[in-house]
Amino acid sequence: MRADRAPEGGDGLAQTRDAGREADIVYSPMGETSFLLIRHAESTWNAGGRWQGHGDPPLTARGRAQAIALAERLGGEGIHLLIASDLARSVETAAILGARWGLVPRHDARLREIDIGAWTGLTREQIVAREADLLARFEAEDLEARPGGGETRREIRARVRAAAAELAAAHRGRCLALVTHLGVIRALAPGAELANADWLRLPARALAAVGADGGSA
Repeated sequence: MRADRAPEGGDGLAQTRDAGREADIVYSPMGETSFLLIRHAESTWNAGGRWQGHGDPPLTARGRAQAIALAERLGGEGIHLLIASDLARSVETAAILGARWGLVPRHDARLREIDIGAWTGLTREQIVAREADLLARFEAEDLEARPGGGETRREIRARVRAAAAELAAAHRGRCLALVTHLGVIRALAPGAELANADWLRLPARALAAVGADGGSA
């Protein structure tokens, strides 16, 4: 995984690499339910170093190019369903992927990024100036830290894992592409580090092995 760290709120770390390198993929056996977790392409707030949360900026021109390149790279083969967060940066990314793959994206608000409340739209420097101690707790993976009065890590994990479990049960044996956010991806795959328009594959059975604190259940 990537060594550099991008906060779930969405900072300016929009570097890309060859998405889906062999070392970054968890393969699942043929016929097993699996998720293709895709981080949305670069947004205007990514480019400007602003934390996003439930903020709703659009993709940049670079972001649209990233999504097009990803659509070509993955090809859509073996993907049965395309589901996106209802925030614009994910909706736009999924629309580009779906047009290439012949899939109509569904939108699911449960796949939204972590809510960072009053931190929405701020740069990291502005957050430090306002609530340095709380930011330190949040970045240290404190499950009870509530960024900007928004949502805790424990709460996003409960929200996202419940949604993923429901989707997996409803679509057994299929591959579901989820176009979503870094915080959501980390809630499902703790420790994941993905750049914009990057991805990893996660077998649905792996969700049952992860406890609420991110460790083994």
